[in-house]
Amino acid sequence: MSLLTTVPPNLVQSIRAFRVPDLQDEAARLGQHFLYAHCNAGFTKQQVLGIIAESFLFPKPCGKNFEALRVCLTDTMQQAGPQTGFLAVLEQLPNTQKFDREARETLLDVFRDAADYWAEKNVPFRVFYSFE
Repeated sequence: MSLLTTVPPNLVQSIRAFRVPDLQDEAARLGQHFLYAHCNAGFTKQQVLGIIAESFLFPKPCGKNFEALRVCLTDTMQQAGPQTGFLAVLEQLPNTQKFDREARETLLDVFRDAADYWAEKNVPFRVFYSFE
């Protein structure tokens, strides 16, 4: 039985009871890309976006702003060729003065937009996140 049987193929949700190693194993079992970023070293939007871009092995411009990240998560990945699916983990998103609730929600909205984009192409795109 799949670890993700109760998880829709295109969503952004709290990691809750899932463990990162189990999610990584499941991505491998499904033949999907596993994208992981441990974000707690970031204190500002720029730092968090930079950590995500570097962790996901994206080109540096992807970490410049939310729109650049959105393009990398959608158009850039589609242009790389046919995709089997994505399972991303954003662990310990910070809660700092320069990366506050509004910034976290905007970041998660970028990933929700990407999930919608891939849903239209019938490609699974699941994102799990946790806060510090």
